[in-house]
Amino acid sequence: MLAEKIVPPRLPEQWSSSYVSYWQPMQKDDQITSGICWFDYEQNRCRIDGLFNPWSEEKTGHRLWMSEIVTASEGKTKKSKIAYYREPAQSETEYEAVVLDDDLDVCHDVLLTQDVLLQYQASYAGSQHLLGRETEAWTFTKPGKGPSTYYFVKGTNQLIRMVTGDPEVHASIRDFPNFTTHAIADEIFSNGA
Repeated sequence: MLAEKIVPPRLPEQWSSSYVSYWQPMQKDDQITSGICWFDYEQNRCRIDGLFNPWSEEKTGHRLWMSEIVTASEGKTKKSKIAYYREPAQSETEYEAVVLDDDLDVCHDVLLTQDVLLQYQASYAGSQHLLGRETEAWTFTKPGKGPSTYYFVKGTNQLIRMVTGDPEVHASIRDFPNFTTHAIADEIFSNGA
């Protein structure tokens, strides 16, 4: 009897989650950051807000918070940014926030496609216990990007972790601890947000 072929899940039509972004193994200059993201595939748009990772405070002189709204249906993306500069004080360090100019660019794809696993012909890589949940792992390689493994809550299309790169060498990890498919309000994607 042939084993039933497992079909990779597609992400939900709408989803959002906070995220935690870090590296494995963590190296001296690596940062742990967090933020929130919203994806609406029906309207072909997404938004990600958070401290940029990777970002070298040592090289740039500041940390960078960014809100990127991609409206792929209109072929555009807008990045709003705030630089956080450390200001040495007498007994502690304080930060000064400086609003930077917005970047407006052409963009025809959301940052994570709904069918990413099908698009890159992901293969099933077994199950693992992560963040208190039983998960199913899928591996694939984007051309020019190296290996990726995405973990979904077992039997669902709920993304719980993205790993890009080789964790034995250096990999970017992004956890989604509170993935939800609740409806996303239109104002989340408005330019004034």
